[in-house]
Amino acid sequence: MTIFHTPTEWRALRPSGTLGFVPTMGALHDGHLALVKTALAQCEHAAVSIYVNPTQFNNPEDFAKYPSTFEDDCRLLEEVGCGFVFAPTYETLYPDSYRYRVTETETSTVLEGAHRPGHFDGVLTVVLKLFNCLQADAAFFGEKDYQQLLLVKEMAEALHHPTKVIACPTVREPDGIAMSSRNRRLNPAQRALATQWAQTLANTTLSCDAATQDLTELGFTVDYIAERWGRRLGAVHTPPLDNGPVVRLIDNIAL
Repeated sequence: MTIFHTPTEWRALRPSGTLGFVPTMGALHDGHLALVKTALAQCEHAAVSIYVNPTQFNNPEDFAKYPSTFEDDCRLLEEVGCGFVFAPTYETLYPDSYRYRVTETETSTVLEGAHRPGHFDGVLTVVLKLFNCLQADAAFFGEKDYQQLLLVKEMAEALHHPTKVIACPTVREPDGIAMSSRNRRLNPAQRALATQWAQTLANTTLSCDAATQDLTELGFTVDYIAERWGRRLGAVHTPPLDNGPVVRLIDNIAL
């Protein structure tokens, strides 16, 4: 497996044949690896980016606490057959210091966008930069971040980008919790409670208001439970059980 750091390096490395791309912020889990395996099943080569993107964090503390496990990530990627890892610096991706950015004016203003101002500007901008750097045939995104998936897909289509955006099903733990790098921050008490979060969101016999009430009674702070785009989507903050950190969890299920 080859690690590269700049678009110039990549132009010298890029193999012939189809290329699948998986953008990540590292702290990889089986959900990320499933995306890489899908990319390799559909393309001749796979490249993964590992970059914790500061422009999509509206909370600086959240950015500072995001886990970094680069060496372990590379080992996991090599084990599943990934051929290339792009590990850029901020200066590489943002020579403009983020003066130029991508802004969407409708889908990005609700749900996650309403609770995390500026988040989707950062996401769309960095994804477009990564697409331009890698020039992959296809890019693979998980459905857990469903609103993000929609926006990236719509952006690629609106800007006539040649990289095809492919959605992949959410990978879950045996108890139903969506795999997420943020799960690492949960202590055992919070991790047990998170199971009830996943079960409540998936229980569509409950209205969104009733699900919100049940989660609030369990101790969660609920940002939203809403039904859009044929999905039920939600975001909550865990209670600080046993002095654990407050962790924000998002998920969605198909209706």
